[in-house]
Amino acid sequence: MIHYQLRCDAAHEFDGWFANSEGFESQARRGLIVCPVCADTHITRALMTPGIPRKGEKRPEAAEPVPAPVSPAAGGVIPDAVRAALQRLRQEVEANCEYVGTEFAEEARRIHHGEADRRGIYGESSAEEAEALADEGIDIARIPWVRGTDS
Repeated sequence: MIHYQLRCDAAHEFDGWFANSEGFESQARRGLIVCPVCADTHITRALMTPGIPRKGEKRPEAAEPVPAPVSPAAGGVIPDAVRAALQRLRQEVEANCEYVGTEFAEEARRIHHGEADRRGIYGESSAEEAEALADEGIDIARIPWVRGTDS
């Protein structure tokens, strides 16, 4: 793993971990790296000092990160990096899928049964409707719908 200090066009700096330098380059080219402060996708590597241990010193082993649950509805705070990623996801969904509102479950069924054209859709459904779709073998994904970057 390679650790990079990253910077967006607005000069916000943040950390990133990648399998190798090509992993960073590929993700940056495709706009998959998002600034956690402003959601900018024009990301470059910032200058860093290497972590070279002194002679005879062992490099400390990195602790395995432990994810903590986040529940904004319960008063939790979504970390900036997660919020930026969710904002980017929302932009992609809105740009590439059709909004069907409260008719989501019915339209998903129609698409699944070939009664409507196959296409990406999004909208609202209750937990019961989502569970019923899953029981019928209809794949859906529920995602947190955060405010857009322009809100």
